[in-house]
Amino acid sequence: MPKKIDNIELYMGPDSIGGKDNLLNPIVDFIKEAKKRLFIAVQELDHAPIAEAIIRAKQRKVQVKLVLEADYLIAKKALAQPFLPGGPHEPNRILHDAILRSKIKVNSDFNPKIFHQKFIVRDGESVLTGSTNFTKTGVRKNLNHIIIVHNKEIANIYSKEFREIQQGHFGKLNEGHDPRPKEIDVSNIRIKTLFAPDHNPEMEIMKQIAKAKSRVDFAIFTFSKSSGIDDQLILSHNAGIDIRGAMFRSQANQKWSALGPLKNAGIKLFLVPKKGQFPNKPKKLHHKLMVIDQQLIIAGSFNYTGPANTTNDENIMIIGDLDSSDQDSIKSQKKLAKYALDEIDRIITDCGEQV
Repeated sequence: MPKKIDNIELYMGPDSIGGKDNLLNPIVDFIKEAKKRLFIAVQELDHAPIAEAIIRAKQRKVQVKLVLEADYLIAKKALAQPFLPGGPHEPNRILHDAILRSKIKVNSDFNPKIFHQKFIVRDGESVLTGSTNFTKTGVRKNLNHIIIVHNKEIANIYSKEFREIQQGHFGKLNEGHDPRPKEIDVSNIRIKTLFAPDHNPEMEIMKQIAKAKSRVDFAIFTFSKSSGIDDQLILSHNAGIDIRGAMFRSQANQKWSALGPLKNAGIKLFLVPKKGQFPNKPKKLHHKLMVIDQQLIIAGSFNYTGPANTTNDENIMIIGDLDSSDQDSIKSQKKLAKYALDEIDRIITDCGEQV
């Protein structure tokens, strides 16, 4: 069962590879419950149940708008027989055609880099986001998370971003930089939302790490030396903060990875998945997840890389406030953070190999 604190829901999964939660059902159910409109911004969509839920929403007279990453719709190489199905990402194109035939407005992104968003705004009242792409592997084989927040102010922040995305005002084509959205209290927990490249999420993550009093735990798909996050983790480690992280093996072994500097600094690191075959082996560790002082969660689509901060389209959600003195709020924050931290513990124990 997901962890729910009133209007905040946190899912850690998928359960098909040992996680706590099913990741397909909350996406489909979130779409099914739409009554007026759905704004959907996602890097990739290749899973039929999600596409079917979107189409059924349109058939219920829900206004549906969708933005997808173009790279998953366009063939990398021209096919000799382009009128015949085939080639990489054909499931994406089949579902895309079905959505178009349902008279749903679809835009592919204008960003020459990566359109990396993963969010839905429903009825101007609720937001679903996280690290999970709407794909078979995303909901069944990769370690991911989903956050659902029921709050009109948060929904308004994401709706504004969606409208700008639809108009092409993001990435290198952004015509200006929006001010940071204000921090919102949801169920007595502070939520801060940032979008890259406008709001420089990397600096916000570094700032939160610098506030840590005891520990920082993370699970990350891609972590490069081109970010400043590794430098801040090393500074905090040298100041006596306990740092521990899980990294996706194939990305961590690249020459541009932050693995080397972090390891050389004495930070405890685990590569996921560990070598060999074992039950519930994940295909990828796809989280972009950090827990600070067992109280604050940093989640969303943002990998710890330079391009994620400067050229890709991303969002992060910071749940909690390390400066809070409200004991009821701190108690709620820690309940959510424990749910995320328990999953990091499980990933390291069941799937990780220390380096």
